[in-house]
Amino acid sequence: MHIYLWRHSNQFSSWSMIDEPQIYNDRYTSAEVAVIATSKEEAYQLLAQDGLWNMDDLQRIEPEIIPLDAPRILTSHIVF
Repeated sequence: MHIYLWRHSNQFSSWSMIDEPQIYNDRYTSAEVAVIATSKEEAYQLLAQDGLWNMDDLQRIEPEIIPLDAPRILTSHIVF
């Protein structure tokens, strides 16, 4: 099992960034989703079932993959 973590921020988006991904189906400034799954494909299936995530754009962003085989800091997220 692994944790698959996707993060995206629109904080500095502008009209000049036409091809900017939109990973969530509603407007957002910052979006993050973490999925526990045996593979990235299984994580995508779970997100697709949820129905809240834009799968095409999620697949454009490589997730952070966190193995669950040893103690570690899971994640940190700081916004200044």
